[in-house]
Amino acid sequence: MPDLAGREAPAASQPSSEAVSGPVVVLIEDERPIRRFLRASLTGQGYRLVEAATGEEGLTEAAMRQPDIVILDLGLPDIDGLEVIRRLREWTAVPIIVLSARGQERDKIAALDAGADDYVSKPFGVGELLARMRVVLRHAARSSTETAESTFCVGDLHVDLAVRRVAVEGREVHLTPIEYRLLTTLIRYAGKVVTQQQLLKEVWGPQCTEQAHYLRVYVAQLRRKIEADPARPRYLLTEPGVGYRLASE
Repeated sequence: MPDLAGREAPAASQPSSEAVSGPVVVLIEDERPIRRFLRASLTGQGYRLVEAATGEEGLTEAAMRQPDIVILDLGLPDIDGLEVIRRLREWTAVPIIVLSARGQERDKIAALDAGADDYVSKPFGVGELLARMRVVLRHAARSSTETAESTFCVGDLHVDLAVRRVAVEGREVHLTPIEYRLLTTLIRYAGKVVTQQQLLKEVWGPQCTEQAHYLRVYVAQLRRKIEADPARPRYLLTEPGVGYRLASE
């Protein structure tokens, strides 16, 4: 809480780690009003918050605390947020959500390609941020335990990866090899935004990363086969100008 002079009281800014037992969040954000807002919002939801005002401080806190999730502003006073992402990805797969005023599509793509899991533009609603945090945390938990699992299910869509069988509402759906590869690539990142360039690289190969029309054609074909209403997809969602997200719930 600020004092009467408008200064922030540092001693009370960090909640005691013994007071809550939820996921640990490292917030790397140089704007104090946003840190103060998120402190109230996240600790009120049971998260344990660790704050950093610079990129270097955030990298140190991430190494020391081994957090469950990192929330990162791109416009930091010392080093660019993209560099923070790259340095984190050298040693950890911790979920990273970018929270930034850089709203251009190229900035979102750059952050996701650098290794971020999701991107929320400022100004933002705390409800949306909390929902995206829950998604990436579930995805991380599932990724750590699902190596032996061979099925993916969301809604009426069921994919048995062991026998390469896809069914919607219990009816088998026949996919071409490329359609199936596209779907299983999205399954691997379910709940996360996957950029067009990443999908093109993983499905068609590194020589096809500029062939965006391939992706548009096959996404449309895949939607016709798995969506009840391809014009209003339930599973295969578009992130305009960035890429695609496969619903995970």
